[in-house]
Amino acid sequence: MDMKVAKKKLGIKERYAHMTRGLGWEPTYQPADAVFPYDKYEGIKIHDWDKWVDPFRLTMDAYWKYQGEKDRKLYAVIEAFAQNNGHLNITDARYLSAIKLFWQGVSPLENYVVQGFARAGRHFRGEASRVACQMQAVDELRHYQTQAHSISNYNKYYNGFHSQRHMWDRVWYLSVPKSFGEDALTSGPFEFLIAISFSFEYVLTNLLFVPFMSGAAYNGDMSTVTFGFSAQSDESRHMTLGIEAIKFLLEQDPANVPIVQRWVDKWFWRGARLLSLVGMMMDYMLPKRVMSWKEAWEIYAEENGGALFRDLARYGIRPPKGWADACEAKEHISHQVWLLFYEYGGAAAFHTWSPTDDELDWLSTKYPNTFDKYYRPRIEFLREKHARGERVYQTTLPTLCTTCQIPLAFTEPGDPTKISHRETVYKDEKYVFCSDHCQEIFAHEPEKFVQSWLPVNQIYQGNCFNPGVDPTAPDFDPLKAVLEYFRFNLGRDNGEFDGSEDQRNFAAWRGQASKN
Repeated sequence: MDMKVAKKKLGIKERYAHMTRGLGWEPTYQPADAVFPYDKYEGIKIHDWDKWVDPFRLTMDAYWKYQGEKDRKLYAVIEAFAQNNGHLNITDARYLSAIKLFWQGVSPLENYVVQGFARAGRHFRGEASRVACQMQAVDELRHYQTQAHSISNYNKYYNGFHSQRHMWDRVWYLSVPKSFGEDALTSGPFEFLIAISFSFEYVLTNLLFVPFMSGAAYNGDMSTVTFGFSAQSDESRHMTLGIEAIKFLLEQDPANVPIVQRWVDKWFWRGARLLSLVGMMMDYMLPKRVMSWKEAWEIYAEENGGALFRDLARYGIRPPKGWADACEAKEHISHQVWLLFYEYGGAAAFHTWSPTDDELDWLSTKYPNTFDKYYRPRIEFLREKHARGERVYQTTLPTLCTTCQIPLAFTEPGDPTKISHRETVYKDEKYVFCSDHCQEIFAHEPEKFVQSWLPVNQIYQGNCFNPGVDPTAPDFDPLKAVLEYFRFNLGRDNGEFDGSEDQRNFAAWRGQASKN
């Protein structure tokens, strides 16, 4: 009698091979170069796509099961947070300004990355690389959705969380992350992979998702921190994709090395400039701080990144050109960006304030070489003016860097008393930059950056008013008209925190929760 032998169950490696290589085919109606036109025009040479290895080898059935388990836990916490009035358990209503900036300026980038990976995956002819990009695109879509659900509870009670999509396309300071995302989206597929998977996800993303999310936990925001922890396993997979991507490109052909090096130089600097917003949030906007921006940079950039670039040296890759300047700037950028937003607080959709004495002392401890010498006197001067009823608000518009679109608030390397200012004349037009590195990025691809949509320039050209507004009217107030175009609720979403509606409501509601 014949015995029936159970069919051996396929292992993860075999199932992943079937899902990737096993589903690929050679096109016959069109040549492969016509089907995949964009994986050669950047100059990258790929000789064997089968060399692409995804260490996770995640299949779709395993992916949905894994993410479903995480979502059940996440939404249980979100629901409990809402049911228990968790918004009253945060340390201080000032913390809400950090979450507003995260929601306005970081969350929309997730949607850009969804589009970018979907597009990049379409243009890679290797099956495994296409699946990896598909997985990350789905991850990033989930991240935006879970951020929206985690933060939406605050929108029921506090100002500044509304009209995210409207603000994203218009508000001046949001042009910084928006220009970063659009620069990556309009790159070729290989540059996009280096920009997001390597430079941002592998080198820089821990500066956002580790210390800032820990800060959310320190400040009682269990909804946001649970989202952050839910995303961490995805981020580890994204980091693995990033290191696999750069090593795959470098191992395929020596001619790829100088191309990849230029992209690493560009996107490290663009990412470091973007994360200056996170530095401000960590040092100034968290009432209870987990670590300083300087400490975070030393751990997650200098130590981790330094080890990474020592490893990549065997391929001929050196640290990015802006590495030394970014490491020096760890002493300065959070203070410079905070002072910028403090003075332009009337044109932002979150509140700013004067740090307390204890907070100034904490900053002095964390920045012993620079804070008391360069920044404490200026902050105390502004605080004294505020105490006299002379709260400082800038009403003039700042000059923006053409590349990173940050106002020229950063200082020269080696001289924190002098604003860094660079100029380039291209086709009889003058373009301004905040650093040598932003200027060099422009010089390599000027036709791209001459199209920069700079909010200040657009305001001066009259392009930031609602339809029907008459700038020639005798009582026309240009600042008020621009803020209405941004869809700000004037006096509620912006300005000084002390005396704001958010501060008053938080104090009143918290009092009701703890007293008769």
